[in-house]
Order: sequence, then structure tokens, then C-alpha cells
Amino acid sequence: MKLNIAKTFTISLAFFTISLAWTIYNTFVPVFLIGNEHIAGLIKSSTVLGVIMTLDNFFGLIFQPFFGTLSDKTHTKFGRRMPFIIVGIPLAALFFAIIPFYNELGSLFPFDIRLIILMISVIGMNFFMSVYRAPATALMPDATPPQFRSRANGIITAMGGLGTIIAFSLGGKLFNINYRYPFIIGGAIMIAALIVLFTFHKEPEEPYYADDEQDTKVVDTGFLFGKNGQKPAISRTPSLLYMLLTVFFWYCGFECINAFFTLYCQEKFNILPGDATQMLAPMAVIFMLCAFPAGYVGGKIGRKKSMLIGNAVIVLAFVIIFLLKERTFLSVLLGISGMGWSLMTTNAYPAVAEMAPRGHTGLYTGYYYVFTFAASIVSPILYGLTVDIFRSQAYLFVFGSIMFILGLLFLSKVNKQSIYHVIQKM
Repeated sequence: MKLNIAKTFTISLAFFTISLAWTIYNTFVPVFLIGNEHIAGLIKSSTVLGVIMTLDNFFGLIFQPFFGTLSDKTHTKFGRRMPFIIVGIPLAALFFAIIPFYNELGSLFPFDIRLIILMISVIGMNFFMSVYRAPATALMPDATPPQFRSRANGIITAMGGLGTIIAFSLGGKLFNINYRYPFIIGGAIMIAALIVLFTFHKEPEEPYYADDEQDTKVVDTGFLFGKNGQKPAISRTPSLLYMLLTVFFWYCGFECINAFFTLYCQEKFNILPGDATQMLAPMAVIFMLCAFPAGYVGGKIGRKKSMLIGNAVIVLAFVIIFLLKERTFLSVLLGISGMGWSLMTTNAYPAVAEMAPRGHTGLYTGYYYVFTFAASIVSPILYGLTVDIFRSQAYLFVFGSIMFILGLLFLSKVNKQSIYHVIQKM
């Protein structure tokens, strides 16, 4: 038995659409809301912008677990997951494609409802992305034997990185030609990916299971407080809380860059949004190329040491970026940041999973994503408030550096033995 590369590639198209659409969304929607010399803005407050840009994370927290669980219980001739994907991708693509037409649609009414039109399309896109994201993620383990899932996930991660690269490079060029093009073409690519996925992938009647996952009953022991007669997770493994707080502050630093980079470049370097987006491409490319080597490095020198190195690299790069007077070396420094980010994130989730007692990996995975989603919600709002106070985007990489330094401090408290040995006892 060996990994079916073609099947894995086909499955990865669903994750590809997610990365492509959300990268375009996070990059250009802030420009529509705040505006620039070519596009009239709809709001003035960066705090409000931060709130709007966290909608996808609120939707993720609320709807993705629901639709993921619902897909587990669904049985149709198309499979468990495909019904959600068949419905979710076209409707998400539709709302995604109409995002840049808020001016035209708003002009049909006698009063200014452009912001309302934009918010309807944004909310519709985020909801239907939430409908299919969790079921799409479950396609891979359903169709892949447990011993091949890491390799399969590597292919899926690479395809997600490819979607991000296309959004940064091609999307930026298209935006400079016409700001509607990235959304129209992005929506068309989503539909094309669905057609290929639906045509060439058939879900197995019975998903693959790992023996220990199938036979072990998972009991929720509680995170902060004990449940079901068990000690809370952070009492059994104090390093768990430190590791999760590390992840929280990392994603606070990363998400603020992701959401506000185009506005930062407009203000500091007078760069067009499309050109600013293309400058993020090296970071995405190097992150994708370093993903597999980063896992290898973590195995050779240890996960904690790998994450410490990556954390230090990204802080140093961000500080230098803040000090730049010209944009000459900006892409190079962002590329170096991508290498550091790869060392960190590639080893972070395995570190959390390693602290899970046998049969509780899914529960600890839930802990991990709660902290990343929470960071994605808090960070844009907190940074938006910072911009409103200082009335400048110039401190974006200072804010990011502070978040990563806080992550570094909590990471230093993690017991390296805790992230290498599975706890067998409850």
C-alpha cells in the first residue's frame, strides 16, 4: 500500500480554494473599506476595520465545528463531505465575486447603502466558506490510511501555499489593472476546482481509521477546570498553557500583518495595493518551500529549539523592516520572515499534540485552534485601536514584534520534554 498522489492532489483542491479566496479577501477588502487615492473609502476607523476583518474568525468559531460534526452524520450518494462542498464552494464564490461591485449595486438605490451591500457580500462569503471548510479538511483523513496522512497533509499544505502565492502575485497584478478582476477570476478558479474535485474524487464508503482512534473513548477532562472526575489539562501538563499562549501571541503578530500590510505600504512607501500584495509573495513561497525542511530540522535539533530559532528570526526581521526608510529590502526581509514562520508553525501543532494523552489528540487539536482563532479575532481589533490612537500605520511591525516577543517569552517556559513524550496516564 502506498499514498495515492493523484487522489491527494485532487482532494487538496478544496483547501486550495480556501487559501486563494481568503488571501485575496484579507488583502483587498481593507482597501475597499478604508480607501486610497483611487478608491473612495466607506469607513474612517481602523478599529471598525479590525472588527470587520475578524468576521471570518467569528464564523469559524461558530459554524465550522457545527458543519464538521454534521458532515460526520451525513450519508448521501455523493458521500459525507461532498454535499457541503458542492453547496458551499459555488455560493461562497458567488458572494466573493460580487464583493468589489458594492458601488454598482449601491447606485441602484436612492440612498447610500454601499457599506451594507459590501457587508452582505462579505457575510455571505464567510458563512458559505464555513459551510465547506471543515468537511473539506476531513476529506483527506477519510481517504488516506493513517500511516500516510503526514505525507498527504504535506501535499495539501503545499497546495494551500500555492493558492496564497497565486493570490499575492497574480492577484496583485490583476488588482492594478482593475480592482474587480482578482475577485471575478478568483471565484471562477474556485468553481473550476470544484468541477475537478467532483469529477475525479469519490468518497470511500467507509473512511480509514487509526486503530487507537477508533477504539479509544475520548473523555473531555476540561481545560482550566477538571471534568468527568479528571484533572484539568493544564494541571496535568503545565507546559500546555504556555505552548498555547505562545501560539496565541504568534498568531496575533501574524494576523495583524496579514490584515493591514497593504495599508501600511500605502502610507509608508506610497505603494499601490496590488504592488504591496506582490511583495508578500516571497514570504509565501519561502514558507511553502521550508515546510518540509522545518519538520526535518525539528526532528534533528528538537521542536522547542527550532521554534525558538524561528521566533528570533522573525522578531529580528520585523525590527529591521520597521527601521527601513525605503522598500528596497522589504521583500527579502519578508522572505526571511517566511522561513522563521515555517520553523515555528510546522513544529507548533505537533508540540501541542504530543502533550495529549492517548486517544485525546482531537481534543487537544481543538485547544490549538481555539487559541489561533482567538488571536485572529483579537489582533486586528487591537492593532486597529493602536492605529486610531497613533493615527498612523507606521507601527505595524512594532506591534507584530511585540506580539512575537511575548510568544518567545511563553515559549521559553515550555518544558522541552513535555513536547516529546506522550502522556499515557490520565
